[in-house]
Amino acid sequence: MNFKDFDDLLSKVRGKTNRIVVPGANNDEVLTACKMGVDSSIISGGILIGPKAQVEEMAVKVGLKLDIFEIVDKSDCAGMCNLAVDLVKAGKGDFLVKGLVDTKFYMKAILRKEIGAVAEGTVLSHFVLFEQANYHKLFAVTDAAIMISPTLEQKAMILNNAVDMMRLLGVEKPNVAVVCPVEKVNEKIPSTLDAQALANMNKEGKIKNCVVEGPYDVYISFSKELAAEKGIKDAQVPGNTDIALFPDLDSANPVYKCLSFFGAGMKSATLLAGSNIPVILPSRTDSPMTKLHSIALACYLKDRNKVTA
Repeated sequence: MNFKDFDDLLSKVRGKTNRIVVPGANNDEVLTACKMGVDSSIISGGILIGPKAQVEEMAVKVGLKLDIFEIVDKSDCAGMCNLAVDLVKAGKGDFLVKGLVDTKFYMKAILRKEIGAVAEGTVLSHFVLFEQANYHKLFAVTDAAIMISPTLEQKAMILNNAVDMMRLLGVEKPNVAVVCPVEKVNEKIPSTLDAQALANMNKEGKIKNCVVEGPYDVYISFSKELAAEKGIKDAQVPGNTDIALFPDLDSANPVYKCLSFFGAGMKSATLLAGSNIPVILPSRTDSPMTKLHSIALACYLKDRNKVTA
């Protein structure tokens, strides 16, 4: 990883030109994150889309000065999302920051065919980068927001999205734990069959640039000692997981929110993976700090994509 924690990440993107576009900017949390971004010198301006009077009132409330922002007066949720995507596509902003809009409208705007945000044969997925006080490095959880019940093929695509993201962050060969309820293949637990298949695909070279192991439970994924207690030895991933791939939305989303709510020393950033338009995708109830870190991560990836393009 090219940065050791989120404080280090912030230091790497400070002072650069980063213009945001926010659909649903009439939201205290997102405007607070914008203020934090301006104060941290990681946001240089942008476009705030929403009911103008509400945006201005909330900006005053959180102490955000609007002199470097353009406000577009709009109240229709779908219209705000479509306009925001169009503005980023046209180069009027560097990336999207989700405000007070439903994810379904946000995603629908991004997935419009004329936008061309998703390459053929790929999927979009949710990528959360976590920093926890009780784990020795940053790690990702996927997919906690988009794919409801992915097929084996879709899981491979989600995995590839996360691997590509991690490689941009400096992890050349990420360790992937395919997380299941148990560590043994069980025909009655379909997620374990998929985990075994993904691990085999990795060994056969069909999934590249990473090490995939599983099925593993959460204990095995994040503790080498607990893995040994369960009979998992001579494995590379346990206790050294970079990416935790969960079976479906029912498992990944509660884990994401539990880590966010209860995690010791938790910091996180959430992005959309698999899109050629930079998109920040936090929950509406994620903290302003999570939104700030998401903006910082998008800033970093914007510059990395320019280097690798």
